[in-house]
Amino acid sequence: MLSVRELQRSGLGPAAFELADGECVVVQGASGSGKTLLLRAIADLDPNQGQLLLDGQSRETLSGPQWRRQVIYLPTDSGWWSERVRDHFADWSAAVPLLARLRLPPAIGERLTPGLSTGERQRLALARALALQPRVLLLDEPTSGLDPEMVAAVEDIIGERLRAGMSALWITHDPAQARRLSRRCLWVADGGVRETVP
Repeated sequence: MLSVRELQRSGLGPAAFELADGECVVVQGASGSGKTLLLRAIADLDPNQGQLLLDGQSRETLSGPQWRRQVIYLPTDSGWWSERVRDHFADWSAAVPLLARLRLPPAIGERLTPGLSTGERQRLALARALALQPRVLLLDEPTSGLDPEMVAAVEDIIGERLRAGMSALWITHDPAQARRLSRRCLWVADGGVRETVP
């Protein structure tokens, strides 16, 4: 379980909620309301205050990299630091089965990242994150550049991981997707966070 207590940072007021094992909670709100700031604060990517616990263990007892190996933030447009695709994966063989389900051939590992489409980058970034077996996945509009068939594939894969115990916070602007994903919603407005239903 992820417990968030009085989490705040510049542009984001205090947020408090719990995310149970195997649960997905959607995050919604207008563009610029602070949704991404919330996920980045939980991942400890920006200066913030408050208490976060994962399975009762405080974030403060772990180094930043240790925390972020368990609580992974997947931005809308992930970073690519090397020219070859497979160089971005800690274990390429662990990602290959995920790539197949996302309609990406194993040979894509030899391609150069500048030549990838937006949809290919999004699917590769998702496979890269899932291959690390996170406890909590923080998803920032992971299907925004995908067609309906691929959206369904991503939702299926995440659903399987949720049933296996992973938890997720998922930013989406799609009301239908929000209703498919969760019965709980964190609504972000003017930096404030309140719980509602999607």
